[in-house]
Amino acid sequence: MIFTVTFNPSLDYIVRVDEMRLGTINRTNYEQLLPGGKGINVSIVLGNLGHPSRALGFSAGVTGVALEKLLADAGVDADLVHVKEGFTRINAKVKAVEETELNGQGLRIAPEDVDALFSKLDVLGQDDTLVISGSVPNTLPSDMYEQVMERLAGRGVRIVVDAERDLLTRVLPYRPFLVKPNNHELGDIFGVTLKTRDEVVPYARRMQEMGAQNVLVSMAGEGGVLVAADGQVYQSPAAKGTVVNSVGAGDSCVAGFLAGLMETGSYQTAFRMGLAAGSASAFSDHLATRSEVEDLMSR
Repeated sequence: MIFTVTFNPSLDYIVRVDEMRLGTINRTNYEQLLPGGKGINVSIVLGNLGHPSRALGFSAGVTGVALEKLLADAGVDADLVHVKEGFTRINAKVKAVEETELNGQGLRIAPEDVDALFSKLDVLGQDDTLVISGSVPNTLPSDMYEQVMERLAGRGVRIVVDAERDLLTRVLPYRPFLVKPNNHELGDIFGVTLKTRDEVVPYARRMQEMGAQNVLVSMAGEGGVLVAADGQVYQSPAAKGTVVNSVGAGDSCVAGFLAGLMETGSYQTAFRMGLAAGSASAFSDHLATRSEVEDLMSR
């Protein structure tokens, strides 16, 4: 079974305005309220692709109640730890000529809350997959990713990590099954600027040498690169389409890759399905559906 962990989930309040003006009232012409968080997005897209998963993480307060209601409506099996203090954050995303985000701080997570999450992770074993992704609230220790991987070491769990900078590099010695930086995140790690797929390949190989088994690099309009555990390198341009909303595209790429690998056992097909899922989410105001992904793969 696939499990996802989102340490800092959110309610995403998405609005559009014709023009964003500071210091005055702005009237919206579109609004949407969605469950947010990278692992949660992965679980939603996996469900859309026909693969159940269980979403783990934390929630609190009235916004936590709303989050769990939205997850249930989306068909996600959520098993969140209920935190006593604070509330699930709200991330406001204002789309105008430029896109502006205002992200909440997150929960006040106590040591007993972490213990409760670990007890839920203790059921994982051989042939299970765990996706750990996104930021860590400042009330949690900075080595939360390593703590999870250390706890699951030796159990045969395939672990996928989608995080930035130190959160990602510090887990590489644990040999995660898959890491998915984008080209900007990969460049930040090595202090370079990576614009083309050919430029990405040697740095993805370096990340593999540091411990990652598979390195999937998403590159928005440039497509992506997969340096696979079997030694093969796959590259592809992006599908053609109009970007409507980039939020969740990288998470959709992870979900598509896992779905493709489970269905076919082929890294090449998994790579294509991952890119198609990422594009499908970017080309719509919702997360990728099966029909949208299959349409893009056929093209």
